[in-house]
Parts: sequence; structure tokens; C-alpha cells
Amino acid sequence: MVLALLVSGVVVLLVLVGLFVFGLRRRLIQRSGGTFDCSLRWNVPEDDPEPAGKGWVYGVARYNGDRVEWFRVFSYAPRPRRMLERDSIEVVERRTPQGEEELALLSDAVVLLCLHRGTRLELAMSEDALTGFLAWLEAAPPGQRVNVA
Repeated sequence: MVLALLVSGVVVLLVLVGLFVFGLRRRLIQRSGGTFDCSLRWNVPEDDPEPAGKGWVYGVARYNGDRVEWFRVFSYAPRPRRMLERDSIEVVERRTPQGEEELALLSDAVVLLCLHRGTRLELAMSEDALTGFLAWLEAAPPGQRVNVA
């Protein structure tokens, strides 16, 4: 009986510590400012007529100079999973979520189809975050190319 209580207490404590670390990590990512919720779908096939809700990963993106750092939400990794350089991002298309994507993404999401160094990717973010993202892309220093469709 005592052993069962001890084991369940340890399990509850580990779960609480894990949740605390998730929250602390997100707070540290957001501490420097310039963050927004952003789902990512990497390496999207060109012949994807009806996008399914598969492949989307929920994350937080952070502006850092001339790049956007993308972090998975449900991860303990302190480093970004992907880094997108401003001069390598080309916005190809903007659309609303279709089909099962509406269930996989946040309710007010807008999807951007982009190319980054030859890789097709999709970013899903709120309308406000999209406005900021497009403004950041267009605010490239003089002499850099801007690829906003």
C-alpha cells in the first residue's frame, strides 16, 4: 500500500515537472519577443490536390534578425527545429485551410505555401501573425531580394 502511494506520488510529480518544463521552455523562447504561434508542414509534395490534415506540427516561431526560428511546442529541445532565412523564403501562395486541415490547425489560421532553398513548406498562422510575417519579409535590407507573391 505504501509502495503504491509512493510510486503514484512520484509519477504525479514527474508529470507536473514535465508540464512545468514545457511552460518554462516556452516562456524562455518568448522572452526575447517577436514570437507567434505557427504550424509547419515541411517538404510538401507538389502534386497535393486536396491537402489532408497530415504532416502539420504545431509550433512557435521567433524572429531573430534576418531569420525566423521555428520551435516545436511539444519538445524539450532548447534549439529551434527549423531556421528560415529571410532572403531564402519565397511565398508562392496564400490560402485558407481545406478539408481535414481545418481540424489540424488553429481556427483562424491562414496557410502560406513557401519555398525555402528548394524545399516546399507550408506555414499556418493567424491573420495578425501573417501581416507581421509579410511585413518582416518585405523589410529586407536594401540589396536583398524580396519574394512575396
